[in-house]
Amino acid sequence: MKHQWKPLLLVCYIFIFTGSIICMNDVLLPSLKDFFHLSYVQASFVQQSFYLVYLIFPIPIAYYISRFGYKIGVLTALGICTTGSLLFIPAYYTASYPLALIAIFIISIGVTLVNVAANPLAALLGDPSGSHVRVNIVQLFSRIGYSLTPIVATRLIYGNGDGTLTFHIPYMVLGAGTLFLAIFIFYSSFPSLKPEVEKGFSFMAILRESRKYPQLFWGAIIMFFYMAAESSTAGFFISYLKEVSGFPADLTARYLTYYYIASTIMSLAGIYLLQVVSAGRLVALFGLGMVLMYLLAAFTTSAWNAWYLLGLGAFISVMFPCLFSLGIEGVGNFTEKGSALISMAIVGGAAGPPLQGWIADMEGVQISYVVPCFCFVLIVVYGIFCDRRSAAVKRILPLNPQ
Repeated sequence: MKHQWKPLLLVCYIFIFTGSIICMNDVLLPSLKDFFHLSYVQASFVQQSFYLVYLIFPIPIAYYISRFGYKIGVLTALGICTTGSLLFIPAYYTASYPLALIAIFIISIGVTLVNVAANPLAALLGDPSGSHVRVNIVQLFSRIGYSLTPIVATRLIYGNGDGTLTFHIPYMVLGAGTLFLAIFIFYSSFPSLKPEVEKGFSFMAILRESRKYPQLFWGAIIMFFYMAAESSTAGFFISYLKEVSGFPADLTARYLTYYYIASTIMSLAGIYLLQVVSAGRLVALFGLGMVLMYLLAAFTTSAWNAWYLLGLGAFISVMFPCLFSLGIEGVGNFTEKGSALISMAIVGGAAGPPLQGWIADMEGVQISYVVPCFCFVLIVVYGIFCDRRSAAVKRILPLNPQ
C-alpha cells in the first residue's frame, strides 16, 4: 500500500492543532460556565457557536478549494484560526461572553476549512485502497492534539491558584502555533492539488447528486447524529465527573486527558483492524460498545462511572475518520462535494449539547447522556448497512473486472 508520506505528515501536523482547538471547547465550556455564571443550556452556546459554522461554510469552502487548491485552502484555514484565537484576548479583558462566542465561531471557520480540505486530501495522498488508513492516520494525530490539551489548558486557565480563570491564555498559545505552522507550510513543498470538478456548488445541487451514492447520502445524515453525540459526550465530560463522581477541576482534566489517550491508543488499534475488518463492521462493533458505556454511565452510580467515560473515549476513536471515509468512498470526482456535504452535517455538533444541557438542567447531567446514546444506536445501523454494502460490492467485482 503506497502513501505519499511527506505531504501526509504535514497534514498530520495540521491535525494536531485542529485536535487541540476542538478539544478546547470541552475545557472552555465548564470554565466559561463558572466565569460568567451560566446555566448548562447557556454554556452549551460554546458548542453551538463552534458547530453552527458547518451549516453555512462547507459548500463555499469547497468552491474556494476548487478554485485555489488545497495548499491555499490550508494556509487560509490556519490564518483564520490564528485570528479567532487572538480575539480571546479582548474577550477576556472586557469580560464579554458574546465576544468569546464570536471568537469561537471564527476559529470554527478555520477548522471547517481544514476538514473540507485536509480530510479528502489525506484520502488522495496514495493508493485508493489505503484511503481509510490515511484518514485514520491524520485523525490519530488529531487525537494526539486532543490528548495534550486538557491538562495543559486547565493548568493555563486555573494556574494562578487564586480562583482567576484566565481562559484566553490557551488560545494565545494556539494562535502562535497556527501562525508559525502556516509560515512553515507556505515555504514547504505542500501539494497544490485542485479538485477536477468546479461547477454545481450549491446545496440543493450537491444533495440531488448525492442520491446517486446511498452511502454518502445516509453517511451525511449519520454524521449529523455522530457529531451531536461527540460534542455532547466531551462537552459535558468535566461536568459529569464533578457532579456524579465529585472530582475537583484538576482531576477532571486528568481524566479528560485519559479519555483522549484511550481514544489515541484505540485509533492505532483501529488502523491495524482496518487491514482485516471492513470500516462499516468496525463502526458497528465499536458503536455497540458506545451504547453499552452510555447506558452504564447514565443509569448506574458507582466508582466505575469515570471508567465508563474512558470506555467511551476508546470506542469513539475510529468513528469520525471511518464515517467520513465511508461517506466519500467510491464517489470519484464527487469527492470534494461529498466532503462538503458531510462537513455540513457536522453542524449536528450544535444540536446535541443544547438538548443535553436542557435535560441536565432539569434531571441532572448523568441522565442527560441518553441523548448521545440514542445517536449511536443509529450509527450502529449505518455501520451494518455499510458492511453489507461492501460485502455485496466484493461479490459483484469479480464478475465485472472492468
